[in-house]
Amino acid sequence: MTVDAETAGFDPAKLSRLERHLDERYLMPGKIPGCRLRVVRKGVTAHDSALGMMDLERKKPMREDTIFRIYSMTKPITSIALMMLWEEGLFQLTDPVSKFIPSWSSHGVWNEAAETGATTRPPEQPMTVQHLLTHTAGLTYGGILPGMEQPVDAAYRAAGIVRSADEPLATFVNRLADVPLLYDPGSRWSYSVATDVCGYLIELLSGQPLGNFLRTRLFDPLGMGDTGFSVPDAALERFAACYVRHGDKTLRLQDDPETSDYRRHPVGPSGAGGLVGTLDDYANFCTMLLQGGEFQGRSLISRPTLDLMTRNHLGGRNLAQMAVGGFSETSNAGVGFGLGFATTMNAAAAGTIGEGD
Repeated sequence: MTVDAETAGFDPAKLSRLERHLDERYLMPGKIPGCRLRVVRKGVTAHDSALGMMDLERKKPMREDTIFRIYSMTKPITSIALMMLWEEGLFQLTDPVSKFIPSWSSHGVWNEAAETGATTRPPEQPMTVQHLLTHTAGLTYGGILPGMEQPVDAAYRAAGIVRSADEPLATFVNRLADVPLLYDPGSRWSYSVATDVCGYLIELLSGQPLGNFLRTRLFDPLGMGDTGFSVPDAALERFAACYVRHGDKTLRLQDDPETSDYRRHPVGPSGAGGLVGTLDDYANFCTMLLQGGEFQGRSLISRPTLDLMTRNHLGGRNLAQMAVGGFSETSNAGVGFGLGFATTMNAAAAGTIGEGD
């Protein structure tokens, strides 16, 4: 890979500040053990580096081909895959989810105003596939994400809804039929397990396991050879350790590569957060998006579909509803949401450089 900052339109001296910032603000204070960094503009790589360590216990430095758990960066991939099936006419965005998952036809909504009596009420409108893709379906994460607990999360716990790789997707999704929705579909935004449900819809609509569909329709065409729902033994040496930063600001091992669940293929793969992959692989996926759905002369999804996906679908509701904790060091004020993607609607409100009104 050729790295040429000037051809990409960057000042090399300014780009060098990126590594210095990461080193001084994150690596030296021990906030993170290491990272991979790449800057690409118009198909030209302007900067590429591997910093710090990928495994502190084994004193292994970060590699260019390190395999990471990409967690919620799985969501854009699953969303693109589902919309590939939309392009084939297999569903409409306005289709009720219950059309494909009959057990969801009786979903109730948490009755916030009720002091006694029924704790749920019928929804004002059916939940649609569009609601799933935009995180406006009324689902939550069941209280597993710190700072994002919701009143209905107790019902998730009571129903035993804990995302497990050992549970088939169908079992997990049908369990969700037993919990109340947090709000009427389409009325609010909340981060949730909705993209896991999208992964299940991909299986239903395509007639293939989720991993097979992603491999044949996205990973192979994009050259994403290290991306999947598990890490093979032959690649274990490149699999990073995973750490969590505790309240005392120390890093502690959360998932050891040697004993990680990612070493075995899941029974029920998570379309919301189950993939692993390298920076090279994900850069190819991003390049395809930036090139309007094309990669190396092959069209995987159309530009009009991508335009639809990256528009704000939250309507006239307050965009500040996305400004919730738990995502990053920055606020989500001024940020809307499309079909699987957040989108900047007001760069000034968001306090960031980007497009927007």
